[in-house]
Amino acid sequence: MKQIHAIRQLMAQDRQGRQVFTHRDLATLFPERSSRTLQAGLGRLVKSGILMRAAPGIYVNALSGNGYVHTLEQIARALRRGEYSYISLESALSEHGVISQIPMRLTVMTTGRKGEFNTPFGTIEFTHTARPLQDILDDIHDVGRPLRLAGKHKACRDLKRVGRNTTLIDEQILHEND
Repeated sequence: MKQIHAIRQLMAQDRQGRQVFTHRDLATLFPERSSRTLQAGLGRLVKSGILMRAAPGIYVNALSGNGYVHTLEQIARALRRGEYSYISLESALSEHGVISQIPMRLTVMTTGRKGEFNTPFGTIEFTHTARPLQDILDDIHDVGRPLRLAGKHKACRDLKRVGRNTTLIDEQILHEND
């Protein structure tokens, strides 16, 4: 894979608003003769600073002209592609102002595996849910970002359901506008 070709391909993707890629995405974007050749080419792109490894099998276009707005959410979505995932727990409650602390990680509920990923953009914590699909889709909102956001009541229910600390919840704000 020639670097100039790779840069052109990545910049074309960037113009479409795409800056986070799975290994499989890159294999489609750069069809090499073998997986070994692709892996070597990706290694060279990382070493030259064109791509960044964000998590296992996840890469970020380091030359993106779009900046890194919501990159952590894009990485989370790529890590659990094909699963239902949404921002909840402490991240959602902080965003709604129900807790005053700002979490040091992005907390995401998912139908996929639980796990924690430290990336150059921050930490992502996935918490598994086995709730029925209708329960998952109830009270999550598209807020114009890569991941949907749980409403404050759903985030609070999720927090209690997974046994997390609820002492930081401001009940007055939680029940405001009910």
